[in-house]
Amino acid sequence: MRRHRLSLFFAATAAALAISSTAQADMDAAKRWVEKEFQPSTLTREQQLKEMEWFINAAKPFKGMEINVLSETIPTHEYESKTLAKALEEITGIKVNHQLLGEGEVVQAVQTQMQTNRNLYDAYINDSDLIGTHSRLQSSVNLTDWMAGEGKDVTLPTLDVNEIPMKSFTSSVGSVT
Repeated sequence: MRRHRLSLFFAATAAALAISSTAQADMDAAKRWVEKEFQPSTLTREQQLKEMEWFINAAKPFKGMEINVLSETIPTHEYESKTLAKALEEITGIKVNHQLLGEGEVVQAVQTQMQTNRNLYDAYINDSDLIGTHSRLQSSVNLTDWMAGEGKDVTLPTLDVNEIPMKSFTSSVGSVT
């Protein structure tokens, strides 16, 4: 009996060490990215690391997932595909396959997915010129409501949507407030 309890103790200790070392590895990755890539920033290093810790914790239920993203080939999206997707995977354990195509191909894929309800990609990064299409096909989500409700656990508490550049230009009446 005593031996059994000792085995359970060692098993529990090993599990705790594995969990804490994984969390530490994620924070080590976050620190590397903050130092080498996420500078300059309007946030202090301490604020950045606090946000990184929040992202790591919020991502735990999704660790090991693989998501497919499509966007058009422009420098911003190339940076997201080559750099930020790698950072996300190293920091959170979520793998992003970020494919880049021409604008027409992205529009076609978005419209095909909305019209057929067949999932081609998990996420799209598309321009504001498709807002009307999303709205007409009832494929938009009120992000304010979602972030306050179902998405609360995965919405950064310090996010201020009023700081989003050109928010009024990229919002659809009744879709994003």
